[in-house]
Amino acid sequence: MWGKKDVFFGFFTNTFNICSSQSYIKMSLLVVGSVAFDAIETPFGKTDKIVGGAATYISLSASYFNPKINLVAVVGGDFPSSAITTMKEHGIDTTGLQIKQDEKTFFWSGKYHNDMNTRDTLVTELNVLGTFDPIIPEEYQSCDYLMLGNLAPSVQSTVIQRLKHRPKLIVMDTMNFWMEIAMDDLRKTLSMVDVLSINDEEARQLSGEYALIKAARKIMEMGPKVIIIKKGEHGALLFNKDQVFFAPALPLEEVFDPTGAGDTFAGGFIGYLASTNDITFANMKRAIIYGSAMASFCVEKFGTERLEKLTDHEVELRLKEFVDLVQFEMTLPK
Repeated sequence: MWGKKDVFFGFFTNTFNICSSQSYIKMSLLVVGSVAFDAIETPFGKTDKIVGGAATYISLSASYFNPKINLVAVVGGDFPSSAITTMKEHGIDTTGLQIKQDEKTFFWSGKYHNDMNTRDTLVTELNVLGTFDPIIPEEYQSCDYLMLGNLAPSVQSTVIQRLKHRPKLIVMDTMNFWMEIAMDDLRKTLSMVDVLSINDEEARQLSGEYALIKAARKIMEMGPKVIIIKKGEHGALLFNKDQVFFAPALPLEEVFDPTGAGDTFAGGFIGYLASTNDITFANMKRAIIYGSAMASFCVEKFGTERLEKLTDHEVELRLKEFVDLVQFEMTLPK
């Protein structure tokens, strides 16, 4: 059980190395998920079809910290070559990106309400994703870190089973849809991973517990050693068996598009861990901050636009904003 000394709120400058000049360790990261088209409407405007998908956001976000990212996904012949070029420019290896020329790319369309926390799905067309068979290229087999974006749990477990060597860390995302239609498959996959990243609503549904501490504990009994519970504009919680850490979200004046923010968060988290090759709970706390910083960029523009054009200096300044947000001095009474 977690006691008062085991709960951490905020962080301090001397605890987190946020220097942009850190030398990255080239540990390979394998990202498996959807590369897709989205059409989005928010109170700030609307788009036609733009590039999206969990694996797209994860890979772009992770690319700012880890220079060795391998992608496994599937698109149709309608997917623009310019988007693949953009991925390559970010150091993302697309050897594992299947292109089915005579088929169409996965498409999702949604409309956000005024609070930007709720949305209506208008269109979902699985297209190539409906028959996705994840083929792991030989050059990806020695991956050190694996990030499983939101996909059918059976596909996620197939990826793990097809790897010849277990990665140092396996992180997965999922959603309530799979809890409703594929719970047995989801439980199987959960038993195979190290870290689960979900939002608070999903954590409650998966665990049957309303209190998030109880929910995290119950989900850990299913297999994952670490649970990340995302709370959108209210930050994120990180749990292991003995400890809890809370990281805030950065207050922003305007949020244009929340689509992909959770995936961008996951990309920053796993990208930082892979770049440091350190999976201790202390370093995961840092990774949560890096993930939160990247998610704060994502929502500033529609789709992946902001993530495609960031500079290292902007990332460093944003991380410092997180430090300033929660840094304080306090003397406890004796």
